[in-house]
Amino acid sequence: MARAGAGWEGIAPMETKIESLGVARFRSPLHHIGSSSVPFRTDAERVLMDDTCPEPYGIHDAPAKISFEVAGPRKHIFFDPAHTTAGIVTCGGLCPGLNDVIRSLVMELHHRYGVTRIHGFRFGYEGLVPRYGHTPMSLKPDSMDAIHAFGGSILGTSRGPQDIAEMISFLEELEVNILFVVGGDGSLRGAAEINAEIRKRGQLKSVIGIPKTIDNDIMYLDKSFGFETAFAEAVKAVTCAHVEALGSRHGLGLVKLMGRDSGFIACFAALAGSVVNFVLIPEVRFELDGPRGLLEALYYRISRRKHAVIVVAEGAGQHLMEGTSYAMDASGNRRLGDIGIFLKEKIGAFFKERRMECNLKYIDPSYIIRSVPASPQDNVYCSRLARNAVHAAMAGKTGMLVGRWHGTFIHLPLEVVTKGRRKVDPAGELWHSVLENTGQPAELY
Repeated sequence: MARAGAGWEGIAPMETKIESLGVARFRSPLHHIGSSSVPFRTDAERVLMDDTCPEPYGIHDAPAKISFEVAGPRKHIFFDPAHTTAGIVTCGGLCPGLNDVIRSLVMELHHRYGVTRIHGFRFGYEGLVPRYGHTPMSLKPDSMDAIHAFGGSILGTSRGPQDIAEMISFLEELEVNILFVVGGDGSLRGAAEINAEIRKRGQLKSVIGIPKTIDNDIMYLDKSFGFETAFAEAVKAVTCAHVEALGSRHGLGLVKLMGRDSGFIACFAALAGSVVNFVLIPEVRFELDGPRGLLEALYYRISRRKHAVIVVAEGAGQHLMEGTSYAMDASGNRRLGDIGIFLKEKIGAFFKERRMECNLKYIDPSYIIRSVPASPQDNVYCSRLARNAVHAAMAGKTGMLVGRWHGTFIHLPLEVVTKGRRKVDPAGELWHSVLENTGQPAELY
């Protein structure tokens, strides 16, 4: 998995170095946790970016020299807990696990490090701009007891950039030393800009990102939180589409799933459901018309098997829609045409022209999927991400995010992960598994 689309090209070893605010002078409070041995880490512990071995032992493999700093508690910390104030902001769209992350951040800060002043900034980056009038929430362990049982974010969220100077001035007014930014690609770019301006001003504040994207498209991560919950919920929609297809003569179930630029949810939902016949993702171009296009393949499938199920990622097939808007949304992403409705209309017209009955049922569960509580596995992952984010912040690290790579939690510079997006490799094992599972042609054009 590491080599396929890993993207080490163009990244120098020094680019993986994590910024530090200075010498960690305080003994970590974690030394006093019961009688257990705390697994303290050092900055010298690294995880290779590429874990493959193209040559014997990989001795001469240049990418093997590129590595990431291992996450975890340090024996000494930079911030004095008694004089530290933390802030938490959740940005972008909703995602399963947001409340889990918030809860774990607060619990770790308060109970393990003794940081008792924690502000929750409401409605994304708007909460860092006073003129919007979003008064920060005071986050205490007592108010965290049950929030992980609910979807969404108790802090709310919003999209779009805000004035960097205003945000930093507000952080200074509240004497915030540490800012945790929970968000996706656009939010993390904003965090990098905040960190750069803070350093330019010579302020000793830590900015730590926690990667949040249902699409699972952040670079150099095994997975982002919420992804497993999302595709598990997506499987339910796929199963419903299959039941609907079986229940009608020439039935067709069409499911649109999230995935602007990356088709991971569509692929995993199809593999887990094992009832999908066509998977359409942004990374693999397809055409509707022609003897090898989607419509003819679909016609052949329904003629032969009497039903079919299609899963399409929201970013797939954008080139097919004439007049698709290229305007940008508040997050700086190109507005997409609705490929689900487009396919529904085109498929209906095609079968009508062929004079074949087609009972098409269209399902778009996007807002249901992203609003549900995290699954137990995602809950655990969120908790571990959050704790490692606190360890990094208290150690004085900044301009970075916490993630997991090759099964180990690591520190990643924000500038590195925001250079691109992780995508399904059309030549990789995942897409090959999808083709084997569905039986669809490798090329639909």
